[in-house]
Amino acid sequence: MDYKKVSIFLKEKVPNFVPKAGIVLGSGLGKIAELIDIKMSINYNEIPGFKKSTVEGHAGNLIFGYLQNIPIIAMQGRNHFYEGHTMQEITFPIKVLKYLGINYLITSNAVGAMNPEYEIGDIVIIKDHINLMGTNPLIGPNDDQLGTRFPDMSQVYDIQMRKLAKEYAQQNDIRIHEGIYVALSGPTFETPAEYKFLRIIGGDIVGMSTVPEVLTATHMNLPVYSMSIVTDLGVEGRIVKITHEDVQAAANAAADKMSDIVKHIIINR
Repeated sequence: MDYKKVSIFLKEKVPNFVPKAGIVLGSGLGKIAELIDIKMSINYNEIPGFKKSTVEGHAGNLIFGYLQNIPIIAMQGRNHFYEGHTMQEITFPIKVLKYLGINYLITSNAVGAMNPEYEIGDIVIIKDHINLMGTNPLIGPNDDQLGTRFPDMSQVYDIQMRKLAKEYAQQNDIRIHEGIYVALSGPTFETPAEYKFLRIIGGDIVGMSTVPEVLTATHMNLPVYSMSIVTDLGVEGRIVKITHEDVQAAANAAADKMSDIVKHIIINR
């Protein structure tokens, strides 16, 4: 599927709309959809190349609208590698967002925490990542129109947006950290031995998404801000059985704080 043709298809549906930001409404940011002054919402099933998410809590709509009077496009739900999609299918929407005109990308996710200083409900600003998914969306022929064959990864997560998030959290007494995200394929949650290994190699948090999107955005020189909500603990002696329902509940509890941080970033960037 040609991302340029799909972007033209969407521009015809929402003419004269020039977005400033693209937001992937993962875990913890679902409430943002309620705050958007929606101009148009298009189901993924109606967009060529977009896949309907099979995961509970991911609505599967592309929203065009205004957040604090700023034009944005929001992906209401994402696809995951563990659903059986290819890396190229997962990241196809990010390429479309780039060609629709976004200036930067914001993503969110739910994570387990290996850092003993973290608690369930804490928000973590991602400052770097370790990709252990076993693959990479940039494998294959390089599209020179998007970016270079060997993109630099020395500063993936935008410093300015991270600074804005930390400032807002400090001013509003929101418990927040900066940490390193480890990406695994899933869909199983981690074993105690895996949690221990991930901590030893430098990880603070672990999840099953985000990194493919971030790699694609970085390849296209799109600044990225990503944050996580801690929904379970992978700290030795504090590990308990976890379900998807537990993850959703913890993410929903942090929705207001995460949404406020994103609004602050969009207004002030």
